[in-house]
Formats: sequence, C-alpha cells, structure tokens
Amino acid sequence: MVDSSLVIFDCDGVLVDSEPISIAVLLEMIEKSGVAMTEDDAYDRFLGRSMATISKILHEEYGFAASETDLDEMRTNLYSRFERDLQPIPGIAETLKQLQLPRCVASSSQPERIRLSLKLTGLIDLLDPHIFSATMVKNGKPAPDLFLHAAKTMNVDPAACVVIEDSPAGIQAAKAAGMRVFAFTGGTHSRGGRLESALASLDPDLIFGDMLQLPGLLSSQEAVLKVR
Repeated sequence: MVDSSLVIFDCDGVLVDSEPISIAVLLEMIEKSGVAMTEDDAYDRFLGRSMATISKILHEEYGFAASETDLDEMRTNLYSRFERDLQPIPGIAETLKQLQLPRCVASSSQPERIRLSLKLTGLIDLLDPHIFSATMVKNGKPAPDLFLHAAKTMNVDPAACVVIEDSPAGIQAAKAAGMRVFAFTGGTHSRGGRLESALASLDPDLIFGDMLQLPGLLSSQEAVLKVR
C-alpha cells in the first residue's frame, strides 16, 4: 500500500484543462513584442512555471521586458478565455469526491487565477480552503519551496505526500521536496506523446492519463511501480 497522508494537486493541466488557453494567450503577448517563438518552445520553456519566472526568462533570454500593461492585458484576455472555454479535467470531480485522503492545491498561478479556475469548473468547494500559490514562497517550481510550504501548512511530513503534476518543473519540484510524484498526461496539451517523454525522463513514481484511475493508484500496490 502507498502510505500517503496528503495528496497535493497542481492546478493547471491537472485539475483544469487550461494549458492550451494559457500558452495561446502568452504567445499572443510575446508575438506582439516581436519575439518569435513556437508553441512547442513555449511549452518547453514555460509549462508549470510562475508568471514571475516566465517574465524573468523572457527578459534574460529573449530581451523582452513585459510591462505591467502587457501583463494586465494578458491577464484580462486569459480570464475572458477562461470564462468562455475553460473545462475541468475529465473525471476530476468524481475523483475528488471519492478520495478519502486529505488534499490541497499547490500551483504556480496567482491565487486569484487559481480560485477563478476552480470556480468556473465547479471544483472550488471540493478543494477550498487548502489552496497554495507560488506567490506565497520565495522560489517557484522547479524549486521545492511551494510543495514544502503546503506540506508544512497541512502539518504533513513531505515523505508522506503524493504530488500530482503535469509539468517537468513540477516533477522536479516534487522530487526536490522528497515527495512521491505521479505524472499526469490526461490534459489536452499532453496529446502527441512529446510531453510524456519529457516527464518520463525525470523518473516520476508513476505516469497515468486517466484521472478516474487515481483513487485506485493511490490505494493499490501498483502505485509504487514505475510506469514507462
């Protein structure tokens, strides 16, 4: 049996199917600045990272210093798209209702974005108030700070946590925190196998693509097996 006392969910790409929307809006802002970037490059560089980290990468590596006006416009466009198009990950509501273990959210997004995403998809009552944002710690993913902060606040030993993540940065953060990590590949952005290969290279404890499988994986001995 997997001895886990806390399940830590990332939000984007794990609870809500937001990554394609987020990357599209981000690319619109980047392209307006004159920086050329493909969708694959954007996923490789930015998936699972906070906006502060993304802004730093854009400045240091691409010479684009996003202004507050740029960021406000992007956020407005993103929230508008969320209200129109955002969907929960298939099966996540049923899974959350079935789970007997304590759970929380630990996301690179800002608190208002996390809560908006969960409200729009009908998940907020299944997770509130245990919602943690990278804005609460010094270093975002792939640093372990956010996951360690969540575990400490929830009064759970890191070794007794299982993190559900969809990004390389998130998997690195969970492993650095000394936690088990299950890589989830059921989001729209995971189609095609490219992301799954990147996640597998980081040696998560398990890779799965159907959220309805999670309760069984957490309670079964299969959860300690590596899935390649």
